[in-house]
Amino acid sequence: MEPHPRQTSADGAPEPAPQAGDLRDAALAAAGDKHAFERLYRAHVGRIHGLVRRMLGADEATEVTQDVFVRAWQKLGTFRGESAFGTWLHRVAVNVVLTRRAELGTRRDRFVQDDTVLAALPDRPGGRETSLDFESAIDRLPPGARAIFVLHDVEGYRHEEIAGLMSISSGTSKAQLHRARMLLRRHLGD
Repeated sequence: MEPHPRQTSADGAPEPAPQAGDLRDAALAAAGDKHAFERLYRAHVGRIHGLVRRMLGADEATEVTQDVFVRAWQKLGTFRGESAFGTWLHRVAVNVVLTRRAELGTRRDRFVQDDTVLAALPDRPGGRETSLDFESAIDRLPPGARAIFVLHDVEGYRHEEIAGLMSISSGTSKAQLHRARMLLRRHLGD
């Protein structure tokens, strides 16, 4: 597979790599350039919205995505450029999502101790026309198990990192990930 050709500007000069553009735009936005921040928003809104939707569900995704970018605007001065802007923004998004979960009061019931959730999930419907909807299955997970599943299996966080983010032990993270996987298998019929 060939690498993507570099974009060129109207005068034929090569455009900077996207990451370099993000760094430049982050510096400009931190100095108050709203157009630079808009470019950052447009470049990253899809990824951030997807993360928020997977962690909180579709009902909260649009509003919380906007909250992430408001928080990013407020915190741009703390971005030092030691990592990619997208990495920094991802961390801001996870922090905003976890704060929102606490505000919504879901923190107290995030860990289900019995198997009543298993009984509440419908079995996979039969028939060839039925397609597996993995996103729907993730949405049906209890909030804590969903957050841990998304952070670990989708976003690649380690249990120790999740434990620090969510103020739980790594053992609790492992147990909730196992529970989430079992619930997903049951829903998807594996």
